[in-house]
Amino acid sequence: MAREIHTNTARFYTSLVNLGYLLAAYLLSSLLVSPAQANSIYKCVKDNKVVFSQTICPKEFSQHKIEYQLGITTETDSDKHEKKLDPLQALLSKKTISKEKLVHLLNSEIYRLNQELSYFDILKSSELQKIERKRYWEKKAKNNPEYLAEVKDMNSYFDDLIKNNQSTIDLLKAHKIQIEAEPIPEDK
Repeated sequence: MAREIHTNTARFYTSLVNLGYLLAAYLLSSLLVSPAQANSIYKCVKDNKVVFSQTICPKEFSQHKIEYQLGITTETDSDKHEKKLDPLQALLSKKTISKEKLVHLLNSEIYRLNQELSYFDILKSSELQKIERKRYWEKKAKNNPEYLAEVKDMNSYFDDLIKNNQSTIDLLKAHKIQIEAEPIPEDK
């Protein structure tokens, strides 16, 4: 009887651990699918405890890097801690970035902001549907002042986001044109 209880307890904990891994995988996939998130995450392990982080693990943790690219997730044991050089920090510390790298960074940011514009359109239509469903279930008319105010506030909010994003894109494009127009300095 005691052996049966021990076996059942072991099975329970095994299934609980498997459930934990499934939950961690779900959370990871939901984090990685988000458009605002980076394409890598760190799995920090210490004393059989696992923590997921978007930053490099503290020294006392062992580290596994999980990367997500083109629908493929790769986990690598990366106990050597990485030091990434932020392009802005490089500029501020007077380390130079090549013209090609700067144009590439500008193109990447312009692309990201354009993706964000598409995302705003999706969110705006989703919010409009939500407000419309609320109006329907509360049996309000389409000319109800409360409904119209909600729609106006929502449109105003997303229009401001889109306008700010578009002005940033225009500014980045102007900087890109200016950088591309500058002559390449010759090495002496």
